[in-house]
Amino acid sequence: MTSVHVTDLVKDYKLRSGLKRTRLRAVDHVSLELVPGRTVALVGESGSGKSTIAKILTRMERPTSGTVDVRLEDGTAVDGAAYRREVQMVFQDPFASLNPFHSIEHHIARPLRIHKRTGTNEETHARVIEMLERVNLSPGEDLAPRRPHELSGGQRQRVAIARALAPGAQVLIADEPVSMLDVSIRLGVLNLLGRLQREDDLAVLYITHDLATARHFSDEIVVLYRGRVVERGPSDAVILDPRHDYTKLLAQAAPDPERPGRLAADAGPVDRDAIDNGRCYDHFAGQWRDAGVPTESKERSA
Repeated sequence: MTSVHVTDLVKDYKLRSGLKRTRLRAVDHVSLELVPGRTVALVGESGSGKSTIAKILTRMERPTSGTVDVRLEDGTAVDGAAYRREVQMVFQDPFASLNPFHSIEHHIARPLRIHKRTGTNEETHARVIEMLERVNLSPGEDLAPRRPHELSGGQRQRVAIARALAPGAQVLIADEPVSMLDVSIRLGVLNLLGRLQREDDLAVLYITHDLATARHFSDEIVVLYRGRVVERGPSDAVILDPRHDYTKLLAQAAPDPERPGRLAADAGPVDRDAIDNGRCYDHFAGQWRDAGVPTESKERSA
């Protein structure tokens, strides 16, 4: 079992326009913890920094400052090739994340071979079929030789999940894994992720802009606005009793079956510039904290 401790994560991008140079802070002192058997939902609109955090956790980006500490159950630090094996990502677009020139079997066999999870070709093939059946793609023998374009969107995303778990990953970063899928099959994919988490005791970071699926699928919700955490707590507490203005705005935008025909605009126009991302409500502590400052400073102010 593997856990991830993210502390004071900061990511700055340097921008240049002519002779003028500026800095964009995409992630501003974000801290969170991923532990086996639990799902943390990272919620926010496009541009809030969610995918940047995912890229840092999967080492596609380097943080400007802060730490990402990944450890095994016995406290051993995970690094190098072991890190790439333990931490895997399911991308948002199943149509783009699979190579159209290779078979489904190739996509799953490759991480098995890279991370030396199998030996002979026969053993690798048997493991591929097993992984396909684990993600409810059965019979796997029929699907393995196909190309991605021969599968539906939901089937492709299941293949992507199987590929992520093939090396033996214990930490799964799911970056909006159902946003590109038909509404009718989203719940099935989320339920699949939930089952795999329980079976393998996975630590999952679920990135989304949808509060409804965040509540359904996660144990804890972290709300991100303009790179800062503005609210965090148990899923039910954040959804049913939102405290920050931005969380309330997200809740208003979510469909409500109890009030058909209601529009978010019914609540009146929202001045987004007036929303303060300098404060964060922590439901676990039951109090407001400063956002966007180092953890040590928060502890002193508390």
